Formats: sequence, C-alpha cells, structure tokens
Amino acid sequence: MKHAPDLLRIATAGSVDDGKSTLVGRLLYDTKSVLADQIDAVTKASVDRGLEGPDLSLLVDGLRAEREQGITIDVAYRYFATPARSFVLADTPGHVQYTRNTVSGASTAQLVILLVDARNGVVAQTRRHAAVMALLGVPQLVLAVNKIDLVDDPATAFAQISAEFAELTRSLGWSAEQVTAIPVSALHGDNIATRSESTPYYDGPALIEHLETVPNVTDPRPVGLRFPVQYVIRPRTPEFPDYRGYAGQIAAGRVSVGDEVVILPAGTRSTIRQIDTADGQLATAHTGRSVTLLLDDDVDISRGDLIAAVADAPEPLQQFSATVCWLAEKPLRPGARLLLKHGTRTTQAIIGGLEVLFDEQHLSLIDAPDTVELNQIGRISIQTAEPIAADDYQVNRESGSFLLIDPQGGNTLGAGLVGDALAHLHLSQTPELV
Repeated sequence: MKHAPDLLRIATAGSVDDGKSTLVGRLLYDTKSVLADQIDAVTKASVDRGLEGPDLSLLVDGLRAEREQGITIDVAYRYFATPARSFVLADTPGHVQYTRNTVSGASTAQLVILLVDARNGVVAQTRRHAAVMALLGVPQLVLAVNKIDLVDDPATAFAQISAEFAELTRSLGWSAEQVTAIPVSALHGDNIATRSESTPYYDGPALIEHLETVPNVTDPRPVGLRFPVQYVIRPRTPEFPDYRGYAGQIAAGRVSVGDEVVILPAGTRSTIRQIDTADGQLATAHTGRSVTLLLDDDVDISRGDLIAAVADAPEPLQQFSATVCWLAEKPLRPGARLLLKHGTRTTQAIIGGLEVLFDEQHLSLIDAPDTVELNQIGRISIQTAEPIAADDYQVNRESGSFLLIDPQGGNTLGAGLVGDALAHLHLSQTPELV
C-alpha cells in the first residue's frame, strides 16, 4: 500500500517589500500547484502593468486592498505538494500593525521562512519576528536572504547577514541545527526549486529541497497522551446497548489498547479497552488522529475533560501566569471577566495583574503595564472558575495554548500561552511604565 506524503506546516514572515508574496507565488508556481488559467490571468495582468514576465505575487495577494496597497494584510493559507511531502503555508503580513495576524499564522507552524532583503539586511522587524517565533516555540527557521541578485557583492552580504541572524537566534534560544540560511531570488527562482549557478559561494540545499528533508517536528518536547473529550457517544440501540465512547482528536502523544490513563480534572484512572475509528478499530493511534476511546471502567466523563497518560499528566490549574497576544481593539485591563477556551473546555475567567509587557521594538520587558493593547504581547495572571488540565506551553504547544473570548459577543480577544513563554527569550528588563 502506498503511503501519502507527510504534511509540514510552514509560515512566512518578514518586513514589508521583502518579497514574501513573490516567494510564495514562486513556491506555488515551481511545484505546479496553480492552474494554467491562473497563470494566464497573472501573466495578462503583469503585461498590462508593463512587466516583461508574470508577477507571481499576484497569485497570493488576493484581497483587493492588498493589491491596491501592494502589501499583505491578512493571513492566507496556501497548499502545495512535492512527491516527497505536502505543505500548508500561512502567508502572514509583514507590517508591524498586523503582528496579531503573524502570531495567528505562525502559531501552528513547524517551520517559518523569515525573509530579509539582501540590500537591507537584518532590520528591526526581522528581530521582532524572530522574537515572536521564539515565543511561539517554532521548531525550525529558514532565513531566506531574498533579492540576492540586487547587491554588488552577494557572497559578502550573505555571509554578514547570516552571521548577524545566527547571533540573534542563538540569543533567543535556537540551536544552530534549527536555523538554515539560504540566498534566494524569488523573482528569478534562484535556489527555490533547484540550486542556482548564480550563487557559487553557497553549497547548501535549495529552499524546496530543504523543506522536503527538514525533520517534521510537531513539538520539540514530546509528551504522553493528551486527548480532549469532544463528545460522549451513547447510541442506546439494540446493537450497542452498553456502548459508551469518548470522541475527539488526539492533541499530543499516542494511545494504545491496554494503556492506563487518567481523566482530568477529576483525577479518575482507567484503562483503554478499545480504539474506534470510522475505518474500524485500531491497536494504537497517534497525534492528529480522530478516534473514539472506550474504557474498562464506567467513569464520569463529559465534554471538556482531558484523557491523559498517567506518567506525565498535567496538574489541573485554576490560577496561573500566561503570556497573551491581544487581538482586540479594546485594551485588556486587570479585572476583565472573559471566557477562556482550552481544548474542548470553556470556562469563565478573571484577569488578575498585568505583570510585564513585551517591547518588540527594543526586545525588552516593561514592568507593570496599565493595559495590553491591540497587537501587544504581555504576561498576565488568570483565575478560572473551573480547573483546566493544561501543560506549560514550553512543554507542549498544543495543550499549553488557549483563547480568551468575549462573553457577550463570542469574539476571540486574545491568544494565550500557559506559563512564562517570555522567560527563555533572554530579554532585558526596563523600568515600570510612568
């Protein structure tokens, strides 16, 4: 039986005009992931603009406002594949006012392509995006030094930019093995699908070659089973008079028949008796698989509970610190009463103190802010009405993240990370806000 290629989730980031849209268009074009009529339409639009060849950025800047401004302003998801691997790509904005969109797009990425213009090198927005990616725990980074054909001494420019970026990423907690620098020209396709003869100073892989072979790391610190219960199945039919199954998607780890598990937050223990799927029963299931679990014991389980491995089950939390990216126009203030959604559980929450604010401009922390504004990132304290079975985000990204929701309108107001995700960034401390 032939297996489908595995899936890698990637995202792009970089400053405005660094060429992200052109790069994404090039990836789609070189992997033959766009239809012929789309290429014809882009070619015609490019000729109408007086260009000699197709402007591949038009393949991805789909919103009218994006085309008019010439910048990406929203997250768009693109799909492409090679014989070796399939890809989901989040094309995120580069402008500082859309930091929240960048956080949303990169939050599930296993690899981020961070672009810099070879003529400008590492700039403030590069440092900002690198810090955000470190905060989100992205396992792999690619520094794409774009427009390398437009500098007088490309070898020297690439070496200097790579060295500066390597120093930055080391200070943010990445190892050298997690970061790869590639000189590219998205416009001309140099080092995108194939290695270019125009860059003799570079002997590494082309971008697509690297994307095909980089380790597919879901989380740098694997944990045991994390299974948020989405639905309790009780058919009550003559064929299944005593059937009681717990349906959901495995958020982390694996589960096998015979495994001992604990149901949180209650702390009840049982053993996996059966694993059902739409395709029949399984002996073992892994992260991302939607399954129905049956237990040996008749225990009290409902939507929002977590079935976890006994060996490393998280301690249920009701009062904890968290790092939050604020997504709403109305600022976050102490005492706010919101809803907190973690996995399949939604509970009431009260925001306690605003502890520190992440200053993206200077890569520093500001003590005791009065508010957390739109697009800002800060560490806050939270108290919930019901306990949540959450891991620290640094232990597991999936089970350590949550959303803050407006209890009146139901809008998502903030994206949160359990624990102090800012602590490992080695940022400097600045005085309390005046």
